[in-house]
Amino acid sequence: MNPLLSFSNVSFHYSAGPTDAVGFPALMNVSLSIAAGEFVAIVGANGSGKSTFARLAGALLQPDEGLVQVDGRDTGSAANQARIHGTVGMVFQFPEDQIVATTVEEDVAFGPENLGLPPAEIRARVEAALQEVGLWEHRERPPHFLSAGQTQRLALAGALAMRPRCILFDEASTMLDPLGRRHLMDTMRSLHQEGITILFITHFMEEAVQARRVIAFRKGQVAFDGPPQTLFTDRQRLDSLGLDLPPAARAADALRAVLPELPENLLSLPALAAALPVYAAAPAGPGQESAALVSRQAAAAGSETAYIEVRNLEHTYLKGSPLAHRALSGVNLTVAEGAGHGLVGKTGSGKSTLMQHLNGLLRPQVGSVRVGAFNLGDAGIDRRDVVRKVGLVFQNPEAQFFEHYVGDEIAFGPRQLKVDEPLAERVRWAMEQVGLDFAQFKDRPLFALSGGERRKVALASTLALRPECLLLDEPTAGLDPRSRHDLLEKLGAMRSAGLTLVLSSHQMEDMAQLAETLTVFDHGRTALTGPTADVFTNLSQLTELGLEPPVSVQVAAELRQKGWPVAAGILSLAELVQQVAGALRGEVR
Repeated sequence: MNPLLSFSNVSFHYSAGPTDAVGFPALMNVSLSIAAGEFVAIVGANGSGKSTFARLAGALLQPDEGLVQVDGRDTGSAANQARIHGTVGMVFQFPEDQIVATTVEEDVAFGPENLGLPPAEIRARVEAALQEVGLWEHRERPPHFLSAGQTQRLALAGALAMRPRCILFDEASTMLDPLGRRHLMDTMRSLHQEGITILFITHFMEEAVQARRVIAFRKGQVAFDGPPQTLFTDRQRLDSLGLDLPPAARAADALRAVLPELPENLLSLPALAAALPVYAAAPAGPGQESAALVSRQAAAAGSETAYIEVRNLEHTYLKGSPLAHRALSGVNLTVAEGAGHGLVGKTGSGKSTLMQHLNGLLRPQVGSVRVGAFNLGDAGIDRRDVVRKVGLVFQNPEAQFFEHYVGDEIAFGPRQLKVDEPLAERVRWAMEQVGLDFAQFKDRPLFALSGGERRKVALASTLALRPECLLLDEPTAGLDPRSRHDLLEKLGAMRSAGLTLVLSSHQMEDMAQLAETLTVFDHGRTALTGPTADVFTNLSQLTELGLEPPVSVQVAAELRQKGWPVAAGILSLAELVQQVAGALRGEVR
């Protein structure tokens, strides 16, 4: 029997233009096959070739060398294109690339209509797909008014409506909240049980361990192909691939220093929770607070100078029209100068809309917004002055690109504002801050970059303005584990140097590392706000809001359930280990 998907000695290069005879290699001599009904995770560092592999598999690109076949059909043959596109459904890393219609339900209907299905069948498929992804109530909305996470769910609905034999998800969970990611993984497993072949590209190692097979790319080649247990127990191989352990496995590794009896290969949170021992001694009282926790709480409470003040802010998209949608309702926010503040909430809860108010892209319809010396409700304010001081990095990086090449894009802002420093030096500095090699990337076309590399360019182009306040909308989305770690370290250093930082993210570990205070949004309103440790301690309400705290917080809660005198408010694994070690020594207050 033929495999469903086959690559035979496949190579592909991106060309910088018609005069470029060499191009940039994306895949080199790749050979592999996927059988019908498999459940496969595809991992690798940014720029390793994962998205190029996906586009070749879906016949959206043709190989420069070698042969790609879908169900025995050559993807390079025009006569095979319709059958292949009906066999392999795709959910892109940038889902707006596959949105073609003016309303949500029309977009989902586009594929089935092109199959020539009867109207009744099309309507049934559209409703079933939108119900499956939770967008049925938004069926009449224009797609460009959806949040990034909702747009990804719309792209999935479009693929589901085609009833393909294989669905390839290209980082489809990147912009989803924790509940949305869990739901997507449940959907994948359900589709797999129905016999659909599932391939998913991910930077979330906790997702990769749920696959039956993992394919890891490195520099355009297959560097690993096997079961996830084999990959995630080989630390040396993981490091060479620029990958990391799943969060639960990292927690188990950290705890094993004080709890050596913990079994090896604990790759999921349920497995770790089941393996945690019951506390042997009767606790004398609550666990002691770590010095780091006390310091964070004092810092969150002790800042007095407000850099950002939002009062009773409301915003309605398409106000006065039948499609009016209230995105913000009575929002209040205060961020101290030089502080780090996080915005969290389900997709579509209003975080990005608030971000755009803080940069002046949106003006207050009701309420007021002050950032630094700028009253952003003042119609006479000079937007260039705001941009110079308050930088915003969008969650969709290509939305802020103007140029063709990486170096020109990063130089665009400083050139417009006529900075005194030589442009090349400013660009080099900004690229170094995000981990992009100046010589390697300055002449690279933007379209030839991976999603994570584009995000780095977007951040570098904003840092090149040297703002005093940085607004980051999903800053680590699409980054591989090593790039994410490096970026968080650099942002932490900038915070320590006095940069005011506001970030929106579905990555709670990012918030624990960078934000002293946190605001949780729900349907355009503030549901929780306060010191990050306090907000994350409210586990029941976070769960109701579709969120979950960092793994360190969840493990601490599991330990308390088993009698350990571990303090609430722990945010890092180092603090957790410190608390457990203290409990073992009997140091309990």
